[in-house]
Amino acid sequence: MHSKSREKVEQLMRKGVAVPNPESVLIGDEVELDRIAGDGVVIYPGCKIFGEKTLIMSGVKLGYEGPVTVENCQIGPDVELKGGFFRRSAFLEKANMGYGAQIRDGCILEEEANGAHTVGLKQTILLPFVTLGSLMNFCDCLMAGGTSRKNHSEVGSSYIHFNYTPNQDKATPSLIGDVPRGVMLNQPPIFLGGQGGMVGPLRLGYGTVIAAGVVCRRDVLDDHQLVLAQGLRSNAVEKTDLLSDFHPGIYWHVKARVINNINYIANLVALEYWYVSVRSRFMRGDSMGEMLYEGVLDKLDMALNERIKRLKALSGKMPESAKRYRSVMKGEVSEELLRQKQELFDRWQEVEAVFANSREDPGDPSCREPFLEQIERAVREKGSDYVAVIQGLDATWSAEGTRWLQGIVDGINRQVLDLMPSFSLDMQFRSS
Repeated sequence: MHSKSREKVEQLMRKGVAVPNPESVLIGDEVELDRIAGDGVVIYPGCKIFGEKTLIMSGVKLGYEGPVTVENCQIGPDVELKGGFFRRSAFLEKANMGYGAQIRDGCILEEEANGAHTVGLKQTILLPFVTLGSLMNFCDCLMAGGTSRKNHSEVGSSYIHFNYTPNQDKATPSLIGDVPRGVMLNQPPIFLGGQGGMVGPLRLGYGTVIAAGVVCRRDVLDDHQLVLAQGLRSNAVEKTDLLSDFHPGIYWHVKARVINNINYIANLVALEYWYVSVRSRFMRGDSMGEMLYEGVLDKLDMALNERIKRLKALSGKMPESAKRYRSVMKGEVSEELLRQKQELFDRWQEVEAVFANSREDPGDPSCREPFLEQIERAVREKGSDYVAVIQGLDATWSAEGTRWLQGIVDGINRQVLDLMPSFSLDMQFRSS
């Protein structure tokens, strides 16, 4: 199956790749060597590289702390993957992960995003500088915030994002920060204290601090909030000892869950446009940069498809949920809750069409075009360092870029909620 591995290792070494123990490295027959740079790349003992779409750019180091398996990942300049398993994910400049990582499908780690040892991610997007501690599971999130490696959003060790419900669904993505402000790299960091957790889907504002040991169960939409404790969400039946009957298949609350899913998808669409319109200018200067760019777009496509699939599955459960709810509650049902379940089920195809059509609408040109012209001017003046250019924008232009992206997010939210009016009342999509 890997009959050409030794030959490929030798070719890489002739190309300049450092392989201290060639006999211990396995390279799949399908791996294209022109997608692996020679300059500064080090492949330590025990590493395995698979996949025809795998990309390894200059300065990458694989396996310093333990063996690394890479499968169809796009790995940007000076990234360090120190030990673990990495599949169908993208890593931008100077991102790094410690020993024992398991980074699975649909992850994007932007510049200098990093994690310590034994971190599990899937369908996770970390904007620049976000730092994860050790021994955690942080799937199905997008996290932003911070301005540098010294001023970064942080997730403490032993943290869990709870992303699978007792009703066996994963319509649970959490938005920690947001895209319209987060991509400007000028927002206060978010701190999630160790040995804590979040029960998705949630939204947190910038500057939020969740104290160590707290399991966050509700949105924290305002910025600069300190959360020291949160009680359990109320159920249809409450008892003073916090015990309640469990009825499989019943969703007692769907409004916040559905709205947060819609908003998460809208933020992913905005991030896709950010890559297409802005980041492409920094990533497409050569063939490897182009391949990295295509790899990130592929991961964003995976992320969007995953979130839409999970929300669709939730919508399909609504008729049975309503039936069981009526059976349990007898004559004491919430008509509003029943309307929400019915609307989500009945209008799903139209909702899905909004998501599809939104990917063809790049937003208001009156703020998009001047902002992109300013980006182009900054690139000419300051060069192609993405972080330096974005952080070099003055506050007026950063706000204009945020206004463009927030318009995309708000437009998607508004179109979907127009289809499901029972979800619209008093809900907050605040332009964060």
